[in-house]
Amino acid sequence: MKHAFAALRHPVYAVLWGATVVSNVGVFMRDVTSAWLVARLSDSPVWVALVQAAATLPIFLLAIVAGALTDLLDRRRFLAIVQLYLIGVSAALTTLALTDRITVHALVALTFLGGIGAALIGPAWQAIAPELVPRTELRSAIALNSMGFNVARAVGPAAGGALLGALGATATYGINTAGYLFVIAALLWWRRPPVPDDPLAEQFSGAVRAGLRYIRASAKMRRVLSHTAVFFLFSAAPWALLPLVARDVLGGEAGFYGSLLGAIGLGAVLGAIVLPRLRPALGSDGLVLGASLAIAAVVTLVAFAPPQWVGVAAALVFGAAWTAVLTTLNATAQAVLPNWVRGRGLAAYLMVYNGAMALGSVLWGVLASGIGVPATLVTGSACLAAAAFVSRRFPLPEGEADLTPSNHWPEPSLAEPVPHDRGPVLVTVEYRIRREDRERFFEILGRLAEQRERDGAYAWGVAEDAEQPETILEWFFVESWAEHLRQHRRVSRADAELQAQANRLHRGDRPPRVSHYLGLERPPASARRR
Repeated sequence: MKHAFAALRHPVYAVLWGATVVSNVGVFMRDVTSAWLVARLSDSPVWVALVQAAATLPIFLLAIVAGALTDLLDRRRFLAIVQLYLIGVSAALTTLALTDRITVHALVALTFLGGIGAALIGPAWQAIAPELVPRTELRSAIALNSMGFNVARAVGPAAGGALLGALGATATYGINTAGYLFVIAALLWWRRPPVPDDPLAEQFSGAVRAGLRYIRASAKMRRVLSHTAVFFLFSAAPWALLPLVARDVLGGEAGFYGSLLGAIGLGAVLGAIVLPRLRPALGSDGLVLGASLAIAAVVTLVAFAPPQWVGVAAALVFGAAWTAVLTTLNATAQAVLPNWVRGRGLAAYLMVYNGAMALGSVLWGVLASGIGVPATLVTGSACLAAAAFVSRRFPLPEGEADLTPSNHWPEPSLAEPVPHDRGPVLVTVEYRIRREDRERFFEILGRLAEQRERDGAYAWGVAEDAEQPETILEWFFVESWAEHLRQHRRVSRADAELQAQANRLHRGDRPPRVSHYLGLERPPASARRR
């Protein structure tokens, strides 16, 4: 237990953690208020679902951009500026509530604007943890971040529902506005050490391209994102329709709706405590399957309008199972991402997660308007259970490879300095491979191709010498000299071992010959023949 709270020994982390918990309580109070007001202002399930979609769609649209900004900008200043923006959004909600001018359209629009702020700061909050605690206590910090969020999810909705019923929307929106001030104060108090200038620092467009290229080339990351999309698409139904479930299916008011959300948050905290004991026995895939089936079961139970106390108990189970899947997918994504692209990779995870939630919310809302809320919940649960069994056939990656930089590539030999923006760059590696080793060599080379493309290559290929078939040439293109130098930094120890396996099959007195060819803007005049 002491180890779980070890990160709180560091003052900056403890202050920022406490400030974000307070702020997130206000955010959940705001969200429960907005969702309930939409359900009161409109009987259409589509509008209720649109509030959920408006909160998550910006994260789908802006996640990669936010990840690149996280890696490029001063994170402390960036977070503070976005907090000021969020104060403006919540202040607008407070003003509309105070003047009794809230409409469904205004709620959806301001929820979308608030979602933009959440999209921008999501990757940054995850990325600053290594700056605040030593590496040995990073797991503690990540676990505490998750626990703090779930504590806020347990307290905020219940408090928001109670306060909404007692004092109205102005009070809940006002508390949300004030909550951001705690975070700004904590960020201003944090004296972040200046980051030294890096001559190879990425530019925004290049950082976005590098992040997208990595995700496209990484089979492990694509597997995680596929599991994420399937789960959240089919599990979005209870989230999108929860206000209507509380009011129309279970017969509750605003306070009961807040209690349901609070029970989900409490279940998530309890699930986080039990999770370490279940994972060794079930494994990641078994845990995701079991939790998905548990969600399907309790949502189906609620669809048949049980007593309210059964609904609260079902919400506890739902919260525990939900956090089991969420934590497993997030941890797997982090395990397969190297540090240099972690912010952008996690942004892609958030993009898929929230995109699936937004799309699912709209689809389930439209379906509920046609066949009713209970039937939609049963349909969504059946789809989730079926998808869980299908996904089990495609296991999640283990994420046990050593992704720390190996720095084993030697500096390229140059006749003269090369400008960083010079490109494209063609890199060739010449091997001599015996015929009996070719099959094994090409299997290794195929895995190396993924590594080259993840770390910066936009094209890769292999050829053999027509005169000497034992001579195999691997080649790949990188967009600039600076990007190739960054590629040197990105190669991991796991990749170094793979390269060593290929080199052991090489026959020759010297290691495989590596050459670098720089693109010419215009061919020399003598080369242009008519």
